[in-house]
Amino acid sequence: MTTTVPPTPDPGPSPFRHELYPYRGEAQFLSGALDFIHEALEGDEAVVVAVPSDKTSLLRRELDHDSAVAFVDTTTLGSNPGRHIAAWSAWMSERGEGGRPVRGIGETAWSQARTAAHRSELRYHEWLLNRAFARSSTWSMLCTYDTAEEDPHAVQALSRCHPLIRRDGHRTANEDFLTGQEYAFEALSAPCDPYQELSYTDGDLAVVRSKVAQCASDAGVTKERLARLAVAVTEIATNSIRHGGGHGTLRTWAQEETFLCEFRDAGHITDAMAGRSRPEVDQIGGRGLWLAHQLCDLVEIRSTRDHGTTIRLHMDVEDEQ
Repeated sequence: MTTTVPPTPDPGPSPFRHELYPYRGEAQFLSGALDFIHEALEGDEAVVVAVPSDKTSLLRRELDHDSAVAFVDTTTLGSNPGRHIAAWSAWMSERGEGGRPVRGIGETAWSQARTAAHRSELRYHEWLLNRAFARSSTWSMLCTYDTAEEDPHAVQALSRCHPLIRRDGHRTANEDFLTGQEYAFEALSAPCDPYQELSYTDGDLAVVRSKVAQCASDAGVTKERLARLAVAVTEIATNSIRHGGGHGTLRTWAQEETFLCEFRDAGHITDAMAGRSRPEVDQIGGRGLWLAHQLCDLVEIRSTRDHGTTIRLHMDVEDEQ
């Protein structure tokens, strides 16, 4: 099944500036990041920096505790890229109180993405930023990316998610950007043998939870993580029954120190941002995928009108360090 998402808005009329800054080594990182920050400070803009701890230390030494620059700890988000858009929205809204323009600098620790699935979802997150913040007239973002040890194909794949690119201190249009094109996901990997399979329908939620709990426990998932997984599983299976034709198929298996639950049904998710924006307090429905992203270490969603929806929940066997 080939899954695509409709094109992101054309970057021309979008006020949100989303730049990629490819660099090699600490000196180039500092040069590009500081240029971006100093441009912001000269324009009386606030800055939010979310980079790995070693890069944070480098920037702090250069900036002399400027109050307009806030450093945030991305480790609190865990490994799931599906949590990042809501976090960025909160950080930039807080710093942009009163309509003040805000610039963000973000660097994902790609080297810590253990699996191909994680890397795929990280790239999709970068593409979704263009859609999530398309109308944000006072926000801009620089994504720093160390290319020193990266495969050129991986660099190009990430570049396609950014309308703008920064080189030698200048921002230019990025010719690689997927302007007016659909986002094509990588195909999901096949389940590892042996896997368990269960069909479910209305009235089977207890059976689904029991099946997942037993399989996850056998795979070594900790008790605290089992409790979180039970909530996510209930939400996704309920969505299948309510919106996916009244029934679905569950598969479970263990792979690379991770336990996976896969749900398939006949439904079609049309909202690319489903589960990535924090639900409103008075919102009715629409919380299932949000909860799954908050509770699981990774969530993969593939959905087409012709082939239905597949959702994979990943839960690491061990607690994150």
